[in-house]
This record gives sequence, structure tokens and C-alpha cells, in this order.
Amino acid sequence: MNRIDRLSAILIQLQSKRVVTAKMIADRFDISLRTVYRDIRALEEAGIPIGAEAGVGYFLMEGYHLPPVSFTKEEAGAILIAAKLAERHADHSIQHHFENALFKIKAILKIQEKEYLNTLEANTKVLTPPNKPLRNNSFPDHFISDLQTALAKHKVVSFEYFSTYNQNLSHREVEPVNLCFYSNHWHLIAYCRLRQAMRDFRTDRITKLQIREETYTPHKSSDHQKYVNNLILGTDLKKVIVQMDKRVALYLGDQKYYMGLIEEKDKGEDMEMTFMTSHMEYFGRWLLSLGTRISPVGPSLLIETMKALTSDMYKHYHKHSDKESN
Repeated sequence: MNRIDRLSAILIQLQSKRVVTAKMIADRFDISLRTVYRDIRALEEAGIPIGAEAGVGYFLMEGYHLPPVSFTKEEAGAILIAAKLAERHADHSIQHHFENALFKIKAILKIQEKEYLNTLEANTKVLTPPNKPLRNNSFPDHFISDLQTALAKHKVVSFEYFSTYNQNLSHREVEPVNLCFYSNHWHLIAYCRLRQAMRDFRTDRITKLQIREETYTPHKSSDHQKYVNNLILGTDLKKVIVQMDKRVALYLGDQKYYMGLIEEKDKGEDMEMTFMTSHMEYFGRWLLSLGTRISPVGPSLLIETMKALTSDMYKHYHKHSDKESN
């Protein structure tokens, strides 16, 4: 990126937040802090009213606004990808907002760029199955936008929640802490006043949601992050070591990180890979899918799990083989 483009991008970044630190700018453009200071001075010399607070960061003075920002066709294409993902992995409220945003983006594009985006839209698909709300029409699955508002403004939220373990509705008042997506669903992590503890609520099981006028003090980030990590990964993590052919290791890509990779060691033709897992059987079934070019090293629980799984598979298919021979 040349300097003129970078200066324009820095100006847009300054408008996007109340305060922007020099480090944020340096990290975004991969430049030194000294270069950031020079660029800020250049913008000031061009007449841009930039304020600065020692130890805090830079900001645009109140009342200054940039003219409407245009999009390149590549930027519009990136937003189209996000919109396609939203069709499958967001609730109805977010899908509606994304659709409106895409119409506004198209409206300001030039004719050639509109044709570019229309061609992409017609030939871009996300084929993963959509989130399916409960069949009961009482669960509209359109509250993520409201939950975002409550999170940003630290507002208490009340709603009815359907619990699968007892098949009942219960009234909850919560202090929203985090929205996260896992296991193919959006979840609200919140402090539940009924249970007086952090709880996980699937957003498609929420109904009759209301944002209260009451505000709350946000919980410490480390508290809810620890809860989320324990929720998704489990608390009883075990270390497992696997040796595998380098060709198999290369094939894994980012999948190895999803399975809990923490260390890799080069062993010549093989790689020794160390993982942390809380689900030994699930991990073992994943190893089976990699074929015969892997060898479990330890612990003994993993080896015994692999033996049991392969034994079950042998008995299953040997049984079917006997039926065919008869």
C-alpha cells in the first residue's frame, strides 16, 4: 500500500472508533510507531482536526466527518461472502440487516462494479445446512440484533427460555456477557440472576425477549472467557501424543488446531504431535479417519481407546461379511 492510500485508510480508521491508539494503526498496516507519528502529522498538516491524549490515543475532533466512503469491488465482494455466511449461520434479524446493508453497498457502486458483484452473488453459495430453530413457532429466532444492543449498552435482558433437559420454559433475567458461535448455533453467555452464576443460552431457544432500562456493570473479561473455554473444551484436559506421516500431517491443515494441537516435533519422515483433549473417544475416532499412517504414542488410555474402537469396527464389518457368505 502506498502512503497516500495508507493516509486515507488511517483517516477512515480514526473515524471508526472514538479513540485509536498508535499501536492499533501500526499493527493494522505493519508499520513502525515512528511511521505512525509521521503519518498523523501529515494528516494534521493537510487540515484534518486530529486530537491526541497522552497515553490514550488519537481521535477526530467533534463535528468533523468524512465524505461518504466508497467501496472497491474487492471490498464489496468480501462483504458479499459475509452476507452468504450470514444466510446460513445467523438468525433472522442479522440476515435482514445484512441484506439491507448489501443493497446500500450496491447502490453506491459503479455499473461495472455492480455487474462484478451480481456475478459473484449468483455464483457464490454456502452449502452447509442452516441453523434450524425449534419447530414450535413460539421461538422466532430473531433476537441476536437485540442482544447485540444489550451487550453494547450493558442493559439487563429478560426472556423465557426453553430447557431441553426438563422440556419446560423458565423466566430469566440476565446480564449479557458474550455472544459466541459453536456447535452450529449462536449462544448467549450471560450472568443469570435466577441461578446467580454464568450460564449458556442457545439463542434459538429464547422467546419473549425484552431489553430492560436497568444497566449493569460488565463482568471481567477473564471470568467469562474462562467459562466459555471450559464450556467448549471441557475442564478435564488430557495430553495425548501421536506420531504421523508428514504427508498426513500436511493434509490436516488447520484441523489439527481445532483438535487441540499444542506442539509439533520433526522426527524425520514423521511428525510427533501433542494435543490436549477432553474427549478421548472422540479424539480416537478422529485418528481412525486418518488411516494407517498414524501411531498413538500415549497415554495408555488413548492406546486402549484405539484398540477398543478398532475391535468394535472389526466385529461390526466381520458380522456383515458372515451374513453375505451365508
